[in-house]
Amino acid sequence: MFDVKRECEELFDEVVAIRRDFHKHPELGFQEVRTAGIVAEKLREYGLEVKTGINKTGVVGLLRGAQPGKTVLLRADMDALKVNEENECDYKSEIEGVMHACGHDAHTAMLLVAAKVLSRHRDEIKGNIKFLFQPSEENFPGGALGMIEEGVLEDPHVDAVFGQHVWAGIPSGKIGVRPGPIMAAPDEFRLTIKGKGGHGSAPHLGVDALVIGAQVVLALQTLVSREIDPLNPAVVSIGTFNSGTVMNAIPSETKMTGTVRLTDPELRKEMPDKIERIVKGVCDAMRGEYSLEYVHGYPPTVNDPEMTELAGEALREAFGEENIVDPGISMGGEDFSYFLEKVPGSFIMLGITNEEKGIDKNNHHPKFDIDENALPLGVEALVRIALKFLNS
Repeated sequence: MFDVKRECEELFDEVVAIRRDFHKHPELGFQEVRTAGIVAEKLREYGLEVKTGINKTGVVGLLRGAQPGKTVLLRADMDALKVNEENECDYKSEIEGVMHACGHDAHTAMLLVAAKVLSRHRDEIKGNIKFLFQPSEENFPGGALGMIEEGVLEDPHVDAVFGQHVWAGIPSGKIGVRPGPIMAAPDEFRLTIKGKGGHGSAPHLGVDALVIGAQVVLALQTLVSREIDPLNPAVVSIGTFNSGTVMNAIPSETKMTGTVRLTDPELRKEMPDKIERIVKGVCDAMRGEYSLEYVHGYPPTVNDPEMTELAGEALREAFGEENIVDPGISMGGEDFSYFLEKVPGSFIMLGITNEEKGIDKNNHHPKFDIDENALPLGVEALVRIALKFLNS
């Protein structure tokens, strides 16, 4: 077997350069034309079979090993966020209001370099490796499901899937591995409450939609605190609340939106009814009417225990037991979950925080950045997990 660590470390400058180029030229979901073009060009340079235009801008490169065997899929997402970058650096985003604030530039760069490393050694590979570059992870319904529907898990059939995410909650040099739920389902709801407007001096003649809405907000907080097992992670948060136009009028309407984060599939099924029961109860009691729309987002991201153990074993062998940590469960969402619903696999978290360098902002922050010393580790992690699975 070739020296994986040495080859990944020797490509440090290349993976940094690729990441910085993508960072300077971020593209939103389903607009990743430049990014996808560079990805396809490099995969062809590496001698891979390349398919483009999958679910608009998705790209897949197929590496066929010299010997028959299983097929593993490695995934990276390519899209940026509607965030205006506040960092001052040579690779700062050149697109106003758009930024790689979640590290997808790093995901794409690391997977490209992993493809380069593995393509050099196809004669030693038993089976096949699919390198999947996905559009639009950030915005529901995302890009993963469309790629699956267009057949990326077949021809050849995929036996396991792995992905990784740069994670601000973990120090650079460490990698988070966790079986079972690792990220939540990001659902949302939209609520409109109708009352009867009137003059602020005569509230008894109206039905105050603002006050009803305020009571609904407070009552919804009891769902998590009083109806859900405290050992079962759940979040209900109201994100917007809009009511009224002037200071001396009783509002006839209140609109609000919120997010619900869960990892338990059964509880997820029950939550729309739980929310509506509370909304209806408050509105009935306070003479209001309502309309409620509940939208199911991505499923929870649930790692297969066997595949997670395989990934953990590969990473412990490479980086040492002390550098493999439990990242805990994030209540954020990820559409890698769709892959995990179809094929056993695992999603790992690459630590990128370095407080000594001032790199300590959370994902999605306008000053988010990564410790680039972690990039070769991420490349090596992908390479080692793929080889471990194919040789298992």
